[in-house]
Amino acid sequence: MGVRARLDEIGDIGRDPVRGGYSRHLLDDADLALRDWFRRSAESLGLFVEQDGNANLWAWWGEPGMDAVATGSHLDSVPGGGAYDGPLGVASALEAVARLQAEGFRPTRPIAVVVFAEEEGSRFGLPCLGSRLMVGASDPADVRARADREGVTFDQAWTAAGLDPSTIGPDPERLGRLGAFIELHVEQGVDLEDRGMPLATASAIIPHGRWRLTVDGEGNHAGTTPMVARHDPIVALAEVVLAARDTAVAAGRGARATVGRLAVTPNGTNVIASRAEAWLDIRAGADDDVRTLLADTLARAEELVAAEGCTLTVAEESFSSIVAFDAGLTERIGGILGGVPAIPTGAGHDAGILAPSVPTAMIFVRNPTGVSHAPGEGARDEDCEAGAAALADTLRELAS
Repeated sequence: MGVRARLDEIGDIGRDPVRGGYSRHLLDDADLALRDWFRRSAESLGLFVEQDGNANLWAWWGEPGMDAVATGSHLDSVPGGGAYDGPLGVASALEAVARLQAEGFRPTRPIAVVVFAEEEGSRFGLPCLGSRLMVGASDPADVRARADREGVTFDQAWTAAGLDPSTIGPDPERLGRLGAFIELHVEQGVDLEDRGMPLATASAIIPHGRWRLTVDGEGNHAGTTPMVARHDPIVALAEVVLAARDTAVAAGRGARATVGRLAVTPNGTNVIASRAEAWLDIRAGADDDVRTLLADTLARAEELVAAEGCTLTVAEESFSSIVAFDAGLTERIGGILGGVPAIPTGAGHDAGILAPSVPTAMIFVRNPTGVSHAPGEGARDEDCEAGAAALADTLRELAS
């Protein structure tokens, strides 16, 4: 069938007419349609499909059992995201199984194709939600207390989809079945394009965290309040955003600070806001570097916010330490792929959540633009097919 044909089957699901690209979020209409597509696709290959208590989907080739080789990714997106981040790994996994079946291969270890729930964290603010819950890295009570931007609680969304919120949480039995996990993913940078190579493995994921910054000021009338009498949280927050950028630039060593999401109360044109919120994403080469960059940014932020007569509240939403993938598995896959390079990434992945518990590796597929989390994300069809072929080769060797 081919990877392109599989991606084309879902090409119209979750298109965002306002932002461009795709908006596919946990248990919304697009996500539910994608889940149905996955079930149909997997069942057409004779795979047994089940959903675990954390809404992760598993398609089994062979009897579900111990020492399984798992592969897959996610189907959700950021708001206005690209077509490849996540779906490429799922489509490639299905295609790899189809190729192995066509050649008559019969695995001696179970093979599972998995779709992890809410990898991007765009609905409930927690990235890699499904995998974090499975390994016990997130508190179910904290997750169930979350609400999306429309005020829909996690429990409400879960129940509306016919799921039982009480089932979420650690799943050591399922985790114990896994002997290896390999995630294929589009590269989120231009390293491979610069090298002139279609594929690579991942050496590590650099640490990153997300913090919610809330600036409270004084709401007032835009036409009657003198400029010198204002306590405007938007003005203060604008200064904080610039300070975060400048602090990251000064830190060097690959440090990155991003504010990509804002919320304003009451969000009126002729109203001085009473509250402004921002979500700060920080990434750097080491855990301590992230914490240092955060501390330096917040120290400057406190000064800027106080100067505007406002107050600042900070809440950590998530933190992921540096992840080094299994060296032996990565080297083995690199050999199967023909000696490709192992490169680090600044993007988080479900593979990184599983890595402390399961031998884990990643395969990257070249992205000619380097753009990701945006409509310009891309991958050449021939590289996608090469990725699926490489994944099939990997599964054949690991499951023999």
